[in-house]
Amino acid sequence: MIDGLAARLAELAASNETATYGQLARDLGLTGPTTIARLTTALETLMEEDTAKGLPLRAALLNARGSALPAPGFFAKAAALGFHIGDPATFADSQRHALHFGTNTPRGPGV
Repeated sequence: MIDGLAARLAELAASNETATYGQLARDLGLTGPTTIARLTTALETLMEEDTAKGLPLRAALLNARGSALPAPGFFAKAAALGFHIGDPATFADSQRHALHFGTNTPRGPGV
């Protein structure tokens, strides 16, 4: 699932788009009662990989239902990885900007 997830997030970044968690799950063909939990686990794995590589967090490309921001768990995981969240909207926007425009900034904890 990680490879398909990474590929779909790359498509979103390249097209300057975001998606909801449910939309992403459907795009990946995930079904069943634990769909979002499995997706969340995979996204957290990607967040760990991104942080280790000093790359922007690809999971920032997702929106919680009814929101323009990722789910609270995204911010909790980012903080656990050492990122300074401050204002969640600004943090998500900075990550998205870096992903959409192919820059490696901001990257890594402390940003």
